[in-house]
Amino acid sequence: MLQHSTPLADLTSEITVSVIVLNWNGERLLSACLRSIREQTLPGIETILVDNGSTDGSLALVAAHFPEVRIIALRTNLGFSAGNNAGIRNARGRYVALLNNDAQADPRWIEELVHALEQRPEVASCASKILRQGENSIADACGDFYTSEGIPGKIGHLESADRYNESREVFGACAGAALYRRALLDQLGGFDEDFFIVHEDNDLSFRFRLHGYRCVYVPTAVVYHLLSASIGYLSDTAVYYAQRNMEFIFFKNMPTVLLLKYLPLHVVTNLLLFARYILHGQARVFLKAKLDALAMMPKMLSKRREIQGASRVPAAEIDRLLLKGYLWGKLRQGLRGNSGKPPFRSPGNRA
Repeated sequence: MLQHSTPLADLTSEITVSVIVLNWNGERLLSACLRSIREQTLPGIETILVDNGSTDGSLALVAAHFPEVRIIALRTNLGFSAGNNAGIRNARGRYVALLNNDAQADPRWIEELVHALEQRPEVASCASKILRQGENSIADACGDFYTSEGIPGKIGHLESADRYNESREVFGACAGAALYRRALLDQLGGFDEDFFIVHEDNDLSFRFRLHGYRCVYVPTAVVYHLLSASIGYLSDTAVYYAQRNMEFIFFKNMPTVLLLKYLPLHVVTNLLLFARYILHGQARVFLKAKLDALAMMPKMLSKRREIQGASRVPAAEIDRLLLKGYLWGKLRQGLRGNSGKPPFRSPGNRA
């Protein structure tokens, strides 16, 4: 699978954090991203670039201008899940940070995340305050939520960033800028590679939750993100993987009592989403996503048996974390004529 990999011989054993940047034809984005990692205030950082079969000048740029970066070059585009898993397998730090190639980190980003993680042993991951690049007063994500209808989403997406200046527990971390305990990533097997892209971080967060681990949002760990630079906002690719993988998360991870309780809501949500995507001219993409999810359901249910068998928390604890009333809130917004807003915009509630 690997085309080549920078050798480990020159690396020290005092690595605290391995920062993994996944790249696919991101030559125009990489310099700013990698420079922001180079400028981090915390010592003991290694940077790993996992390249998903780029055909532009990405690898030449990194080799010429960022010699400290280890390169793992994959022959083909394996997606977000498998690409980052390749980086995690080669990481040497106690902690693993993920940063999108279209993001730039504040110099104290890693230091703030590590400090938060080291204060609380029950915390598996930390979520960053991700701001919209060029509009720094607007949030992209301040942690992730998951709803009782089975919808994953970003807390604070496209809202005023000033609403999210306090640290708090959230359902999970957006993997575009997050920190994880390496040992726990290994324990859970990393990202589910069947997801390819989109919502694989929500799935990982759910599995962390089922094992009794928590996630904390760290507002002082700031990252600036160029939204939808890779696959495009509401492109057919984004819609397909979001809608397919939404089913994977729900049927893999939802405890049985909650799956039965919220399945009717989940079905109604899918019907409403179908109507929405008909209006957007994406009905065929939506249907393909759901049919493909159905075709892969035996494999997901096999994973479900393993996941639920290893769960360490009662269903009531998961139920406590789910965002309630999301569907009703979307319906009310629609009745007020807010159809132009994103379909997964966060209502701002805490997880």
